[in-house]
Amino acid sequence: MSDTRSRQIVIAGAGIAGLTAALAFAARGYPVKLFEQARQLEATGAGIQLSPNATRILRQLGVLDRLSPHAVRPEAVVLKDAATLSELARVPLGQAAESRWGAPYLVAHRADLQAALTAQVAERPGIDLVTGARVSSVATGPHGIAVTAEADGKTVEVEGSLLVGADGVWSRVRERFSDQRAISGKSRFSGELAWRTTVPADCAAGKAFAAVGVVNAVTTFLHPGFHMVAYPVSRGTAFNLAAFTKGERIAEAWSGHADTSILTEAMRGTAPALARLAEEASPWMAWPIHTVDPKQPWTTPGGIALIGDAAHAMTPFAAQGAAMAIEDAATLADVIAASPADLAGSLQIWENLRRPRVAKAARRGAVNRLAWHAAGPVALARNLFLKMRAPEKLAADLDWLYGWRADET
Repeated sequence: MSDTRSRQIVIAGAGIAGLTAALAFAARGYPVKLFEQARQLEATGAGIQLSPNATRILRQLGVLDRLSPHAVRPEAVVLKDAATLSELARVPLGQAAESRWGAPYLVAHRADLQAALTAQVAERPGIDLVTGARVSSVATGPHGIAVTAEADGKTVEVEGSLLVGADGVWSRVRERFSDQRAISGKSRFSGELAWRTTVPADCAAGKAFAAVGVVNAVTTFLHPGFHMVAYPVSRGTAFNLAAFTKGERIAEAWSGHADTSILTEAMRGTAPALARLAEEASPWMAWPIHTVDPKQPWTTPGGIALIGDAAHAMTPFAAQGAAMAIEDAATLADVIAASPADLAGSLQIWENLRRPRVAKAARRGAVNRLAWHAAGPVALARNLFLKMRAPEKLAADLDWLYGWRADET
């Protein structure tokens, strides 16, 4: 195998994880072949929260300057009781976040992040992005990895040292990975639905949110049957709303239509103004939340690594799905570049380093979900605790998460 092919990095999936991985490896001098099955790169979802542990990496890769003009720096995370609309707690962000954690906390539309990453990839030498290409076979051997993709009726074959599966919760690479390792490659429906919509700030729904939420913050409404997260996107011209309820599995896809009576029923007992907001903000799109068993292997000695949702899709209740994918991508490139002669060893080191942090982030999300949906005496105790906890202390509780740096891995 030539030197170029022996260093070639092949990436499946040009979402947030794959694009970040392409930039991270290219920055370290690796040639990258990036396959994306969609013919056009289109962002799924609506809003996205990017905490400082993620924006620090985006800044290092030259993406943050492209994204910032389209994003919003919220001044705080505000927790409110959905029944009374009273404020329970406030975590300071804005300049306080940048001073404390060394990078900004941003909220943005996913399409704006995708566009910023794609533009940076287009300008970065050494990255070959092929759209409309579906990985059809993977073979590992003593001299590297061979990947075959189908693109526009043609077969594209590429050899390299490493295949990065960055193709999300329904990862085809993970399915082929599982064929080799006698494990399940399937994702699992969590039993939760995410209801999402984006509304212009100057429409009736936008004004309804302004009446109950905090327009320059991330507002989370807490209730036993659901919780709702809302924040500004697209330079503040729109609000992203996401509500989370229990629900039935609706589709093996990112989004679908479900009976909105599920959301309406879950919101029983909320403040009338919040109920009006939900009505004004329709139509809502329902997203089944799928997870991946994090105990399954993320790497093979033969040269396959899964990152982001392909490896460890988690519930979104810590708002860390994208951040963990971005961290995965950057740290994988770092570890591989540090010991290029020992790929198998490097992959095992990377997996061992990443597992504890990803697991801790997932546990934080599980705790959030439990606390935000508390009822009765437990909810009263939660409210008392939050009201007694100073904003500075709430911020300090997040130092391990938001203050993380790649060189600490």
